[in-house]
Amino acid sequence: MSKQKQISKKQQAKNKFTLVVVVIVLIAFAAYFIFSNLLVHKEEVNTELDKAVNNKTTYAFQKMGELSFHSGEGKLISQIDIEIAEDDEHRQRGLMFREKMEENQGMIFLFDKETAQAFWMHNTILPLDIIYVNSKMEIVHIVKNAKPFDDTSLPSIKPAQYVVEVVAGYSDKNGIKDGDKIVWRRL
Repeated sequence: MSKQKQISKKQQAKNKFTLVVVVIVLIAFAAYFIFSNLLVHKEEVNTELDKAVNNKTTYAFQKMGELSFHSGEGKLISQIDIEIAEDDEHRQRGLMFREKMEENQGMIFLFDKETAQAFWMHNTILPLDIIYVNSKMEIVHIVKNAKPFDDTSLPSIKPAQYVVEVVAGYSDKNGIKDGDKIVWRRL
């Protein structure tokens, strides 16, 4: 075998080795890039949830009005202080990230028109009663003891224009039922 053929074979082996090393480095770089982005995204999501849960000032109850429940005959059943969610941002956040809420507190969601509504418990720490109310202020459906962090859709069954959320068990404890009415006022 000539000296030139030996050099050529050595050069080919060297080139193959270099090619294999480059391919391995590229695969390792791609894997690192993909997995590090997934991990960073997961950490960002967890960090946002942690911030929201720990941010007592932002998500502390703010009394914005009062709401009372009345029987179909007009007799006062109970009264709560309420926060008002009347724009998309506040309706989407609702009572998410709340670590506690007093029994005499709740939130009313205001919608422009009466239509089928559906809520879920995404990022909601507290179990809630979700009370759907039509445009005549009559309770049309109550979802009792909605499970925290559950993404299952909880529909209104009948058209509703207002939704009231209170701590789980409030409806049963106070005897609130379909056909009862609400009256609320802004402070």
